[in-house]
Amino acid sequence: MSAILKNRRIRDKLVQMLFVGGLVLLVLLMVLTARSNLAAQGLTSGFGFLERTTGWRISFSLIDYSTSSTYARAILVGLLNSLFLGALSLPIATVIGIAVGVMRTSGNGMAELIGAIYVEIFRNVPLILQLFFWYAILLALPSPRNVEPILGFVALTGRGIYIPGLNVSGGSVLVAVMILLAGVAVSLWAGKTRWARADRARVRFEKRILWAIVAALGVVTLWLGRIPDTPLLTLPEARGLNFDGGIRVSPELMACVIAISIYGGAYIAEIIRSGFNAVPKGMKEAGHALGLSGLQIFSRIRLPLAIRIVMPTLINQYVWLFKATTIGIAISFTDFFMVISTSINQSGQTLELIGILMGGFLIINYTLAWVLNRVNDAIALRGTQLRM
Repeated sequence: MSAILKNRRIRDKLVQMLFVGGLVLLVLLMVLTARSNLAAQGLTSGFGFLERTTGWRISFSLIDYSTSSTYARAILVGLLNSLFLGALSLPIATVIGIAVGVMRTSGNGMAELIGAIYVEIFRNVPLILQLFFWYAILLALPSPRNVEPILGFVALTGRGIYIPGLNVSGGSVLVAVMILLAGVAVSLWAGKTRWARADRARVRFEKRILWAIVAALGVVTLWLGRIPDTPLLTLPEARGLNFDGGIRVSPELMACVIAISIYGGAYIAEIIRSGFNAVPKGMKEAGHALGLSGLQIFSRIRLPLAIRIVMPTLINQYVWLFKATTIGIAISFTDFFMVISTSINQSGQTLELIGILMGGFLIINYTLAWVLNRVNDAIALRGTQLRM
């Protein structure tokens, strides 16, 4: 026995086995303790509660929901709301970040000062404080009866923002979005083929045809999904003390979008600025030597190379920003986190619901990172030491 223990490899394996066994035993004890505590309180474990009706309302939903809907339906509503919030906030934050990053590297003193002030203010104020600030401003807007629509179709009120909307089913909108995503995928794939590099004029012509087909299919899909006996486009109209028609964007959703977009834009601006500064000056000088204009140098040299340089950092920032959508619970926006929290209070199935919450965010963030990493691999230039 002593001879075995003197063998370092055997001793290391025994230590590892004891460590893993201890972890397994600890997890087993925690599970057994949780089950006994739930049984003592008269609670049953498992996911059977997902088929029970909730009995509570959800203020904002992209799909049909009522008080007689199940917990599974409510969780799906919260998940879709979080995805919708992320789909709105992340692109807006990217546009803001690129614009401010360009300002900070423009060489114009006033533009650089404005960009620096923006970054220093919104990057250093806590996100939840910014959320409360924008929410208070939106609630302070006039009541619907005292508001005149801007340009006749946009109304900013304390009850929400009313904008034109489509009288179409949710399924047709989903199909139209899938057609758009398919068009983007085909367009990106076509630009990477060998024949595309050989005949770029032909590729540009075929891409125009592709997008014309995508637009036509999208319009036809929305028209076929139109709600019977209603116009395809509906505008908000003042009716009594409120507006009728169009789409109402709740103050909670708008506050979350504004706060996340502006806060995230400040961080993305610094990332983009670092990318611009990392682009070798010789690239810009080569553009001037070829007779390119300032706009062409920016759009064809500086911006593409900067995006390639900072793409890994941007991916981390996007994942972090999506996790920041959980701040909506502070102003009662019914996102994934809030629906899970309410479900825990109503059903008592704490472990199961927390597991669903953790699994949902794990899948979403991993998928987001995986897709963006594939984009990063696709745009990386081969044969260079820098990933540009």
